Amino acid sequence: MNVYDQLQALNITLPPVAAPAAAYVPFVQTGNLVFLSGHIAKVNGNVWTGQLGKTMQTAEGALAARAVAVDLLGTLQAAVGDLNQVKRIVKVMSLVNSSSDFTDHHLVTNGCSELFAQVFGDKGAHARSAFGVAQLPLGACVEIELIAELA
Repeated sequence: MNVYDQLQALNITLPPVAAPAAAYVPFVQTGNLVFLSGHIAKVNGNVWTGQLGKTMQTAEGALAARAVAVDLLGTLQAAVGDLNQVKRIVKVMSLVNSSSDFTDHHLVTNGCSELFAQVFGDKGAHARSAFGVAQLPLGACVEIELIAELA
């Protein structure tokens, strides 16, 4: 399976790496692992703000998580040069800006996880954590970080 064929079939164009908003780098590679810093959800180039369970519903949150996954793929592309060199998506950690009674963080995060499965097939299956948090930088609704293994 060619990752770029999958992206084209999904009508996805990878964005360039966003400049860090604070004192960190977008990714670090050590050995055959690449660690991507957290990416916040954006829509039309702007921060996708909102709080799940208060101003947003689960389905919209899943779309935001999918948007984050696309941004993560753009950063991963910059980190490795060729997404076909990804041996496995190892781990996803998702932070969901949510009200105290919201309990569908895992369903929001599926927006990201399902896209990785579509793009990478079995190599996209990963370990995962999904947390609800009181707030995220700039009021973003979702932030996700990623660990990938290279061939």
